[in-house]
Amino acid sequence: MELRHLRCFFAVAQELSFARAAERLHMEQSPLSRTIKELEEDLGVQLFVRTTRSTRLTRAGTLLLEHVPRVFAAFQQARDAAHAGANGCEAQLRIALSDGITLSRLPVLLARCREEEPDVDFRLYEVPLAQQIKGLQDDLYDVGFAQSDEVGERLLAEPAWSEPLVVAVPARHELAAMARIPLDELLRYPLVLCDPQVCEGHARQVERALRAADLDPLIVDRVASFELMMALVAAGFALGLAGASQLAAIGHSGVVARPLAGRSPMLTTYLLRSARAPSQVLSRFVERVANLTRDATSSVAATTPDSPEEIAS
Repeated sequence: MELRHLRCFFAVAQELSFARAAERLHMEQSPLSRTIKELEEDLGVQLFVRTTRSTRLTRAGTLLLEHVPRVFAAFQQARDAAHAGANGCEAQLRIALSDGITLSRLPVLLARCREEEPDVDFRLYEVPLAQQIKGLQDDLYDVGFAQSDEVGERLLAEPAWSEPLVVAVPARHELAAMARIPLDELLRYPLVLCDPQVCEGHARQVERALRAADLDPLIVDRVASFELMMALVAAGFALGLAGASQLAAIGHSGVVARPLAGRSPMLTTYLLRSARAPSQVLSRFVERVANLTRDATSSVAATTPDSPEEIAS
């Protein structure tokens, strides 16, 4: 079994069409079919059931498909490691990011890492939460950030930082005149929220916050990015919910942020890692995250705004 076999298998498994897979791979159908046949003969199993009308995976093919993305990831990481070594790096730290984690704190963190350990290659991978958890278990990643602590027994989930959950409101909406928005008042209007399949941990935390109200939310759309959420909010389709730093990072001119009334729900970002003893590079990284959080907490405490408008700006 070679990498080319897996690339062809992956394309057919995703397209469920040899014609579309061949077009995607820029090859003819005949050599694609031969490559799949070679893979099936090598494994001793049938991977696809083909008829004149359809192509579907067998049980063996479905199970193989679950492993292929990790094979591709491991191959890419091996190439990255070789290039990093050629460029003078002595170690590598693979960092996974899930749940649409905002980049607001990462630049400071990575700048410190680069300044203090210039011989370490820090690599970032944006992946769904389930893929991050599996990758941490299988040693594809060394550490990760996500907005969920439901990671199983083999991993550790440590709070890294928290931020208030705020409402994204169209600038001309009637709720924009309110300094703080009661949750029951918010739920009188349609909402656009993040797709739990893309931002699973984030969606769970938002849904827990919404369950505190007596009303059921009217969710008109689920989106894969906060940028699209802000575009729909700015257009007046719905209100949105996101972390304060996520709204600040996007900075859409047609959207204003308003905190919820009362004790604002907090969105917590967790640092995820294996329960195994960490390497020295990972230990130093975890300590930097802790120091960054302490510095940010002290800064927030020293500059706590006196008015809700300042929080929402």
